[in-house]
Amino acid sequence: MVLIKNISEIKDLVSEWKKEGKTIGLVPTMGYLHEGHESLIKKARKENDKVIVSVFVNPTQFGPNEDLESYPRNIEKDRELCESCGVDVVFNPEPVEMYKNNASTYINVQGLTEGLCGASRPIHFRGVCTVVSKLFNITMADRAYFGEKDAQQLAVVKKMVEDLNFNIDVVGCPIIREKDGLAKSSRNTYLSKEERVAALILNKSLNLALKKLKNGEASGENVINVIKGVIKEEPLAKIDYVEVVDSKTLKPVKKIENSILVAIAVYIGKTRLIDNFTFNRE
Repeated sequence: MVLIKNISEIKDLVSEWKKEGKTIGLVPTMGYLHEGHESLIKKARKENDKVIVSVFVNPTQFGPNEDLESYPRNIEKDRELCESCGVDVVFNPEPVEMYKNNASTYINVQGLTEGLCGASRPIHFRGVCTVVSKLFNITMADRAYFGEKDAQQLAVVKKMVEDLNFNIDVVGCPIIREKDGLAKSSRNTYLSKEERVAALILNKSLNLALKKLKNGEASGENVINVIKGVIKEEPLAKIDYVEVVDSKTLKPVKKIENSILVAIAVYIGKTRLIDNFTFNRE
């Protein structure tokens, strides 16, 4: 396994792979890798001849008051995990390498980005789409792997790929959870012991909502109220949003008849956590 920080170097290597007819799987990450990332890497390893993991804390997807500077980083630990999973290349560029010469080109996906996380993070998905499109172009990957925990991100990237005719398959992978149900996240490291216990309220609220849906609940508003009621029982929790939306359009759903995404964002102390599940009404 090699670590590459230079765009021209990785492009030269990828060109050689392409001449040999090799397929390439890309796992885009911001590093501080955990078992969730590991599941993406293992799927990429299974489905491709070569695997690239990008480790890049992308500044353009962070707002002015967000955690860009404090976002956890540990490239040595990331390298060890990648090597143990059979990764071929870790691509770890500096921001100046990715955004040269006062870069001024960005990609906006409209319609899917205004709600959910986009409501409180207005520049976030512009930054995501821009850096992901750059990674697609740099690596010339055949497949890219994203976690379903970031459900809105996955939908937005799929729409971008469709609209801009990228020659790549976007593969969504299931949420990986701790034994107690908390969704794996690099930001979980921000939580104190007390906050870590409090964070279980996210999964608890979603489990109750899923139970209600399986028992026939068809009102989006009622599902939202069930989740909010549970979360408000936890003093350390502050709701950013609780939404029931159509799985494809991400528009709010009043009457649940088809496939829906139930998504939440909750602050536990100062740490913003997200979680979700999809439900198909048959």
